[in-house]
Amino acid sequence: MTRVLVVEDDAQLVRALVINLQARQYGVDAAPDGATALRLAAARQPDVVLLDLGLPDMDGVDVIKALRGWTRVPIMVLSARQSYDEKVAALDAGADDYVTKPFNMNELLARLRAAVRRTEDTPLVPETKLVETEDFTLDLLAKKAVRDGRDVRLTPTEWHLLEILVTNPGRLITQKQLLQEVWGVSQSSKTNYLRVYMAQLRRKLEANPSHPRYLITEPGMGYRFEG
Repeated sequence: MTRVLVVEDDAQLVRALVINLQARQYGVDAAPDGATALRLAAARQPDVVLLDLGLPDMDGVDVIKALRGWTRVPIMVLSARQSYDEKVAALDAGADDYVTKPFNMNELLARLRAAVRRTEDTPLVPETKLVETEDFTLDLLAKKAVRDGRDVRLTPTEWHLLEILVTNPGRLITQKQLLQEVWGVSQSSKTNYLRVYMAQLRRKLEANPSHPRYLITEPGMGYRFEG
């Protein structure tokens, strides 16, 4: 059974999430604050965390940082905060997805399923296990990125995006394909997620993120990797 930790202080929303998750055979634990969430995460070892940022005792970003100190469990942020900077702060801290309140329950569940699938990915074929460029090296089996002799930390979502692109060098991967594969949705209105994550990847891997050499945008269509 997939176990979900819901970290949210809105009792009505917690109730709705618990009902919907349990109806789909998920095991659910709920925490009303950050301290309880960290204790439950250590004790229950959830498969995915749904996390509100506006908690009564601490900021959700600090919860993400604390979790990332010891676990790679997928973390999906559920928040009313909509600014670009706040989304980037959560993603930078180690969140894997960011869902803005109010949200559609079916879409949330689709994203949750996609997050769980990412942790169950089968190993890639040997031909694609190592990608080397002049600026960085990717070991896809070990999920390790090295740039200028230093390890680069990538979130599971960033890895998933990167794997799709680098295992299809030179091929245009459409926005719809990426959204469906990584987040379980295909609506064009969600392309802002791709922009945020691609900007993060370029900042971490490209020598000149504003003029990328490897992670190329095809305006209005999608992205491709040039090795």
